[in-house]
Amino acid sequence: MDFLFRDELVNTPDLRHRLRRLRWFRMAFRKNVALIAGHYGYRFVIDETKLTAAFLNWIETVEQQKSFSRIDRKDFIIFAAGLVLKELIAEAPARVEGHTPQTNADATEMADIIAFWPEGFLYTNFCVGTIAAIYEQEFGTAPQIASCANDLRTWWSYKENVTEMPGYAVAFLDKFLGAEPNWVMPNLASARSAIQRALIASKGGSRLTATTPPTG
Repeated sequence: MDFLFRDELVNTPDLRHRLRRLRWFRMAFRKNVALIAGHYGYRFVIDETKLTAAFLNWIETVEQQKSFSRIDRKDFIIFAAGLVLKELIAEAPARVEGHTPQTNADATEMADIIAFWPEGFLYTNFCVGTIAAIYEQEFGTAPQIASCANDLRTWWSYKENVTEMPGYAVAFLDKFLGAEPNWVMPNLASARSAIQRALIASKGGSRLTATTPPTG
């Protein structure tokens, strides 16, 4: 997996705030769909009602926890994107319509993973690229993608676990970006290791450890 979608978004002014508007969110998601079609050969049909539901669910959830962005903004950006991923997986707005095999190096490297779960790859690529673009705008650099993001066995576990509990999507996105996943309470910003470290540094207190991954 690479930051291909970053280049589609990075020149959009104030991207982080624009993506919290439904029109911009839908437009960005469709750009990602077009990118996947052009680069990997997978074409999708999008259910706009389900996409809108995913957006509205995400906005409601992230607004309830946005105060934690002041504690560690870098980590909260990844967390917020993880919540997007969770809602996309839960609502499932995309369906594969067709596939034309591509011969570029990226398509060849990711062929088995995309074939295994094309919708999951679409949603994950959207979130990873969005994080990278926001990081570029706000911090001048993007996070690194971990090697497990290119491991089919990890994607087996990813799909199996999020099918049972969509909230695990937050933890798997952390894993793909080298952050410390929270497998017990992935939906809570307050339980994230980076947030807890920042709180301990500023106020003191005890840290909740929740880093044991699920089976599968």
